[in-house]
Amino acid sequence: MFGRQDVIEYKTTEQFVKMRRAGLVVAAVHEAMREAVRPGVNTKELDEIAEDVIRSRGGVPSFLGYDIGMGPYPASICTSVNAQVVHAIPSKRQSLAKGDLISIDVGAIVDGWHGDAAITLPVGEVSAELQTLTSVCEDAMWAGIAAAGTGKRLGDVSNAIQRCVENAPREYGIVTGFGGHGIGTQMHQDPHILNYGRAGKGVKLKRGMALAIEPMITLGSDDTVEESDGWTVVTDDGSIAAHVEHSIALCGDGLWVLTAPDGGVGRLGEAAISQLALE
Repeated sequence: MFGRQDVIEYKTTEQFVKMRRAGLVVAAVHEAMREAVRPGVNTKELDEIAEDVIRSRGGVPSFLGYDIGMGPYPASICTSVNAQVVHAIPSKRQSLAKGDLISIDVGAIVDGWHGDAAITLPVGEVSAELQTLTSVCEDAMWAGIAAAGTGKRLGDVSNAIQRCVENAPREYGIVTGFGGHGIGTQMHQDPHILNYGRAGKGVKLKRGMALAIEPMITLGSDDTVEESDGWTVVTDDGSIAAHVEHSIALCGDGLWVLTAPDGGVGRLGEAAISQLALE
């Protein structure tokens, strides 16, 4: 059951270093995606690029073959376009168009340790409304990450994400039913991390935790439906969604954003652990 503190996997510094290697592979895929996403590219092409980056750096795709009871996932990344929120399967039939928004979720395993992160990218020029949607989602993620370093309980992370979204200039839907998670020797571990909730609630935040923080917000409803492929989740009202994620380590004397090339220093400043970063 999600949220049971006694099943959380606590890591040593040496194990965080191993997770960082997987995190940097994920970061390399994100960089490749930033270069590859453009009008006319189909999402299967993006998947092929991503798998090549992962394997060329000594990793294995976390998502490929992943099975939670609905059959193995058939690709190395998730490519969710516009109203697709999460878990959309790459396809040769889905080509990107100018003005689209695409969320790309990436997981990689290196030496048995997982890295997991997501980015939302514009396809060519997008509307100011979509730019702001993405920025708010990113800010909410970083608010949650910062709260993991200063808060006492998991609810402090959830509440920080919620407050950031609710303080935005317009109203957004915070997707229910999906959220962040623990990560380590498995991609999905306890605790489950809601993107909304009350501060001061939930399990205690402790040194040795590794967490994937991943808000998902929409221009409309917070409700979603699952498509017939058993994976793709879309907004129930057709509104466009954004999804971002980083995997982080709670090191006791600071945070280490395992999937950010700079370890999180650019957004967190002195709260981030930079001296552990692998070159």
